[in-house]
Amino acid sequence: MAAQAGHDLTIEATRWSGELTVGDDLTPTALEVKIDMGALIVREGTGGLKPLTDRDRRDIGATARKTLGTDRNPESVFTATGFEPGAGGGGTVSGTLALGGVTRPIKLKVSQNGEDRYQATGSVLQSDYGIKPYSGFLGALKVRDAVSIEADIDLSDGAEAPA
Repeated sequence: MAAQAGHDLTIEATRWSGELTVGDDLTPTALEVKIDMGALIVREGTGGLKPLTDRDRRDIGATARKTLGTDRNPESVFTATGFEPGAGGGGTVSGTLALGGVTRPIKLKVSQNGEDRYQATGSVLQSDYGIKPYSGFLGALKVRDAVSIEADIDLSDGAEAPA
């Protein structure tokens, strides 16, 4: 019964920075993204028996920061180690993700959504980073171990473009 009360959450990292380096031919050569894990905000919760309230969003955000140990590891860093072009302007970006004091390899699939607009997607297993997925109500309400990652990137205005 408690599992039906749960929501699929959209959590946004509201403070982050990234630096993409490109060669003379405009192909990417380096990428580093730093995420302030203390600035995670619950934007949406779908499913569940009732809509999320503002208080629910704040409580879930606080629980997420506690679960992620943001007091000990306030920053997560993605560092690209390889770029593989694909059809249609997308491809794959390989790299490492440092999360919770653990660094593991990760691959992100990149697709082009418009001129100079891209979306990167991937998945992280919390347990791979030593994070025990949240559970409540004596284990009846659980957060899945696999967490989807999605980033929308706008490169239309060079160094001045927000992403």
